Amino acid sequence: MSTAAIHIEGLRVDYGDFVAVDDVSLEVAAGEIFGLVGPNGAGKTSTFRVLATLMEPTYGVVRLAGIDIFEHPEAARGVMGYMPDLAPVPSDLKVWEFLDCFAEAHDLGGAGARRDRVEECLGQVSLLEKRGVFCKTLSRGQTQRLVLAKTLLHRPRVLILDEPASGMDPLSRRQLRLALRALAAEGATVLVSSHILSELAEMCTSLCVMKRGRILASGSVDEVRGVLGRAERTVSLGVVERVKEALVWLEGRAEVMGAQVVGGRIAFRCAGDARVQAGLLAGLVREDFLVCAWEEQKSSFEEILMDVAASPESSTLIQP
Repeated sequence: MSTAAIHIEGLRVDYGDFVAVDDVSLEVAAGEIFGLVGPNGAGKTSTFRVLATLMEPTYGVVRLAGIDIFEHPEAARGVMGYMPDLAPVPSDLKVWEFLDCFAEAHDLGGAGARRDRVEECLGQVSLLEKRGVFCKTLSRGQTQRLVLAKTLLHRPRVLILDEPASGMDPLSRRQLRLALRALAAEGATVLVSSHILSELAEMCTSLCVMKRGRILASGSVDEVRGVLGRAERTVSLGVVERVKEALVWLEGRAEVMGAQVVGGRIAFRCAGDARVQAGLLAGLVREDFLVCAWEEQKSSFEEILMDVAASPESSTLIQP
């Protein structure tokens, strides 16, 4: 049996004739922050709802911290914290009252023990100064952080967070990022989805990209970028003197396209991987060009997701 904190094997979710999740398999180790990204309709929310025991799949195996969530759903809920997108928060309760209700539901002890845990969770999401205000006075970002505090009350080992940064300003997103990193450092496993792809790229230790219910690529941020990034790489080259000669030499290479001088450097598109680029660099050195700079412009995750959304459906699972 897998010892992964999150183990998904052959997961499928059908809505009538529509396949929302199609044979998804994933393993996430303890202490990871794992991002799930993809265009609308990729199957992210359906996957999250299954993991949160809110719906049964067509078939598949899911274990959280070694617990089969279909055979032992109550035990799975005990080790899992689920934060849905836009979770409702009652406006007529104060912040500490809202959290205390859930602390009592989780049977976290008497009033004193509950108060201590509420204070601890508010501290984790940087909301301690708001403990006595009404929930209705909180901003959208503060409300999201309050829901995260509620999710943390029972010390879950696996966190499932659906768009937790929705509506947050940059400062709130930074506080969320720091809170999740601290939780992961303590051994919690975080599965998170977000449309703010730059945040995920900075926050996550690994991630996967889904489209139409299937996984296109899974691995570290750089591995996923390498698999799904554009085949053509944009390179900026600096040479000492003989710039025009270097330009002519590059234009004669079949793997080089669109070479031009921009701001004293040569910019071009390269059809090939790192080995092809290394060959070009070695060739320039052999021709006695004094190369002083070589920079590859990597595709942003926004560009990658746009390419994924626009490309034909892929049925290949790639795990570097």
